[in-house]
Amino acid sequence: MTDGAARARRPWSVRQDWFFAFALALFVGVTVWFGRQIQDFLSPPSRSIGAPTLVGQTLADAYATAQRTGVKAYVVQRVTSDRYPRDVVMRQDPPPGAQVRQGRQISLVVSTGVSIFAMPDLRYESLREVGLDLSHDKLQLGKVKIVPSDNVPANRVVDQDPAPLTSVRAGSVVNIEISKGGPQAIRVPGLTGITIDDARAQAQAAHVQIGQIVWTPFGRYGPARGIVVRQSPAFNAVIGPDDPVSLQVSAGPREAGYLIRQVHATATVPEDAALTAGKSPSVRVSVSDETGTRNVYNAFAEPKQKLDFNLTVVGTAELDVFVNNELVDSTKLGKEPEVQERQQLGAPPKGSHPPKDVLNPNATPSGSPAPQLRTTPR
Repeated sequence: MTDGAARARRPWSVRQDWFFAFALALFVGVTVWFGRQIQDFLSPPSRSIGAPTLVGQTLADAYATAQRTGVKAYVVQRVTSDRYPRDVVMRQDPPPGAQVRQGRQISLVVSTGVSIFAMPDLRYESLREVGLDLSHDKLQLGKVKIVPSDNVPANRVVDQDPAPLTSVRAGSVVNIEISKGGPQAIRVPGLTGITIDDARAQAQAAHVQIGQIVWTPFGRYGPARGIVVRQSPAFNAVIGPDDPVSLQVSAGPREAGYLIRQVHATATVPEDAALTAGKSPSVRVSVSDETGTRNVYNAFAEPKQKLDFNLTVVGTAELDVFVNNELVDSTKLGKEPEVQERQQLGAPPKGSHPPKDVLNPNATPSGSPAPQLRTTPR
C-alpha cells in the first residue's frame, strides 16, 4: 500500500488535532508580540548603563553629570571630612561602573569640609562637664591624668591639651589633667592691719580665695586708706579650699562714703584684631575704680568673641580693653558724685578718744552710728 493511500485512511480527528495545535501556537505568538508592542509604546524600554563616577566632583557638577548620563542624583548625607573640601561628593551608591538602568537613583554622601573652631576652656570643670562640652563640639576625650594641685579643687581639670582657644577641628582628641586635690582644710592667715595688696599676696600664698571686699569710711580717726580692718572668717579659722575670705577695708579718713555698684559688663574683641605669630590675639580687660586697677581677663581670645563679666566696683569706675597691649576700648561703669564737704583732719578733740580697736566688728567711734554703705541695685 502506498504512502498516499495510508494518509488517506488516517482518521479526520488526527488531522484536526495538528491543525488546532498550530493555530494555538500562532495565536499565542501574535498575542505576545502585540502585547510587547503595546508595552513598548506606553513605556519606552530602558537599557542598562554603567553608573557614572560622581565621587570627587562638586555637587553642582555631579548633578550635571547624572542628568547627562540619564540617572538621578540625591544627597542622602553630609559629613565632615579632612580629605574632601566642602560640597564635594565623598561616596556614591551604586558605586562607579555598576550596571544600572536609566533613571536609577544614585545616592550621594557630600563633605561639609573641615570644621575648625576655638578649643573650649575646660579648666576647673568636672569630668562630667568635660564630657558634655566635648560631645557638644564633637571632640574626643583622650588621656585623663590625675595630678596633685593646691590651687584646683579635687576632681576638677587642672590643665588640658590642646590649650584653650587654640584652633581645633571636629574629632580632635583632648587630653586633660584632673586634680586629686590639695589640703582639705586651710587655716586662715591674719589679713587685718595690712594693705589690701599685701592681704591679696598673703592669701594667694596660703591658697586662700579672697571673696567680697567692702570699702568702708571710718571717719577722720579711722585707719589709712587701703588698710584691712576686718576679715571673715577670722584669723586662724579652719576653712575648706573653696571657701572665700571676705575683707572690710578702710576707704580713708577723708572719705564720706562711696557708691558700690554691681554691674554686668561686656567687652567684644574687635573683628580686625591682628594675629600674633599665627596665634589668637592677646586680650586683657582691666577695671579701674576707687580701690585701684585689677585685671578681670588676661588671655588669648578670638576676633568678635564676646566676654561677659559680673563686677563689683567702688565709686568712679572704668573698664578698659587691651588687644596685644594696645588700648582699643574704654567704658565708664559709673561715676562717684562730688563730695560736698570734706572732713578736716587733725588731732582728736580734747577729752575724746578714738575707738580702741577698729578691728572689733562692733566697735564704732564714740557717739556716732555704725558706718553705712550706699549701694545701687544691679
